[in-house]
Amino acid sequence: MVSLPTSADVGDAARAIAGVAFRTPLLTSPALDAVTGARVFLKPEMLQRGGAFKFRGAYNRLSRIPDSGKSAGVVAMSSGNHALGVATAANLLGVRATILMPTDSPAVKRERTAAAGAEIVLFDRDKDDRVAMAHVIAGERGAVVVPPYDDFFIIAGQGTVGREIVEDLAKSKLTPDAVLVCCGGGGLLAGIALAVHAQAPSTKLYSVEPEEFDDHARSFVAGERLANRKTSGSLCDGLLAQMPGELTFAINKQHVAGGLVVSEEEVKRAIAFAFRELKLVVEPSGAAALAALLSKRLDVRDQTVVVVMTGGNVDPGLFAELIC
Repeated sequence: MVSLPTSADVGDAARAIAGVAFRTPLLTSPALDAVTGARVFLKPEMLQRGGAFKFRGAYNRLSRIPDSGKSAGVVAMSSGNHALGVATAANLLGVRATILMPTDSPAVKRERTAAAGAEIVLFDRDKDDRVAMAHVIAGERGAVVVPPYDDFFIIAGQGTVGREIVEDLAKSKLTPDAVLVCCGGGGLLAGIALAVHAQAPSTKLYSVEPEEFDDHARSFVAGERLANRKTSGSLCDGLLAQMPGELTFAINKQHVAGGLVVSEEEVKRAIAFAFRELKLVVEPSGAAALAALLSKRLDVRDQTVVVVMTGGNVDPGLFAELIC
């Protein structure tokens, strides 16, 4: 049986990344509270190293590689934010990194990944098997494959987001009623669920996905992992996993209250709102949870709600279009 991480493993990850990963703040906005009728807290992971939450899990995973194995390096596959997280962590730890990235990934993500020192191998999202490609390269080099979400240490590392949420709210004697999380493969959601429910078991957790890529929402209803019919075609490039991860779904089906789905237009409006009212730059994938809140996908009146904004790596030209 495959071992699943626990809240204790999230605590271990917090110690592993302490002093390296940034502890992002919880932000509030009177404008957002007024629109929703709730007390809203934003967790802005665009302020994290690499511009997204992914650095947390990547550093936790790579820091477990023994010195004897570092020379062979790591191989990862990602549309961007996991790529940046792995490349940044590898640079800090002196590990060679090779990243498989889809040809349609945002240019800014490819450029920043290369700037962090990683070798980039491009693949076609609709035609190529990125997992098989990664294992071929890793096998040739003796490298370690670092999955984007379905990994014990990745999940535990991402869970530090949830650990910080609970700890920081506790300072104000608050407990979250609901936490909304942008969801691709489910690693962030699973880690947050472990951390939050260890301290606040009554908190309701929700996945948020774009339309036509709502595999988690449908899987929660069905009670089993279901795949998306499409592999591309959304602004939310970081939320296009084909189906929930095996490990992540084993955790999430026990902890998550349900799945929310947002449209492309709602994501665009959330990006514009974040820029105009919050003065934050958020990418489409990172704005899905905020979009669900603003579009009233959930009745949160009079509740304490946390929205995890997962990243801010957006092409400048696209961002300019979205905020106009």
